[in-house]
Amino acid sequence: MLRFIQNKASFNFQTNTKLVSLLFQKPPGSARVFSGIQPTGVPHLGNYLGALENWVALQNQYPSVLYSIVDLHSITRPQDPDQLRNNILDVAASLLACGIDPQKVILFQQSQVPEHAELCWILGCLTSMPRLRHLPQWKMKAKLKNEGSVGLYTYPVLQAADILLYKSTHVPVGEDQVQHLELAQDLARIFNNSYGELFPEPRALLSSTRKVKSLRNPSAKMSKSDPQTVATITMTDSPDDIALKIRRAVTDFTSEVTFDPETRPGVSNLVVIHAAMAKISVEEALLQARGMDTGAYKGLVSEAVIQRLTPIREEIQRLRVDRVHLEGLLAQGKHRARELAAPVLAEARHRVGFC
Repeated sequence: MLRFIQNKASFNFQTNTKLVSLLFQKPPGSARVFSGIQPTGVPHLGNYLGALENWVALQNQYPSVLYSIVDLHSITRPQDPDQLRNNILDVAASLLACGIDPQKVILFQQSQVPEHAELCWILGCLTSMPRLRHLPQWKMKAKLKNEGSVGLYTYPVLQAADILLYKSTHVPVGEDQVQHLELAQDLARIFNNSYGELFPEPRALLSSTRKVKSLRNPSAKMSKSDPQTVATITMTDSPDDIALKIRRAVTDFTSEVTFDPETRPGVSNLVVIHAAMAKISVEEALLQARGMDTGAYKGLVSEAVIQRLTPIREEIQRLRVDRVHLEGLLAQGKHRARELAAPVLAEARHRVGFC
């Protein structure tokens, strides 16, 4: 599912001054946050800890926040239409259940705001093919598929359009997601230099959350596409399912609970999950685990996960039943998003010479 930006890139905190974490600084009154989530159904634990928990915090820190269900991005891979429709509503229900407040943010479905696609075309005409060819998104996915679609190739340009269309100033990302945001910054500069100042250069809001790994292969990120269903905890898993998956999580032959991601990735992943779900530090998690073997510790981790996810699961199930309510919220979000997007696109069209 997640994330809006899904590539790996190197990052240097000292030299790249524009890509700084502003989560704990008071934002300027004109600040605007944008992020997106792909409609792949109910999110998993890694999505929640890596992005959604942060999204909830941001809605209380910034004066203007937009979260988009980016269904245009999702069709770079084949989709069953009926399943896609259901997934869009499942994601909407999940966001609301996690605490996203449609009174504080604009929550909308990307394809319902046609300005995204038109701005993408304008920006695409300012983007060179070599620039896209060297982005990790294309390299990774095209290699897996032997060849990729035009949509996959231009995916980062649409991401840039998503961000710039609302004159977004900040985008929440992980350290491995910076390179596509740099493309949005570059395109803002190129457009501004060619046609006059219009788009601010968006900055990164860097998340300090450690990545949640697969329960069966702790060298890889937790993923909904993992062929081993016990490797991924989804937000609608029952308490029994959660306990089973954690009980079957890969560890090692050392019984003591320690934190060493390099040499003990499986146990360390459990410590990360425990600390994040119990809202404690890694050090405190290790103190709680003192005297336990890994088997007993898995029970403690399960309790923390079940306690946090149970109310979210119950709310998702309640919201899923009322499709009309979810569709109505997304319709309201669409109108609010278009109120912001339409004048920006109109100005871009004028600058380019369309009108």
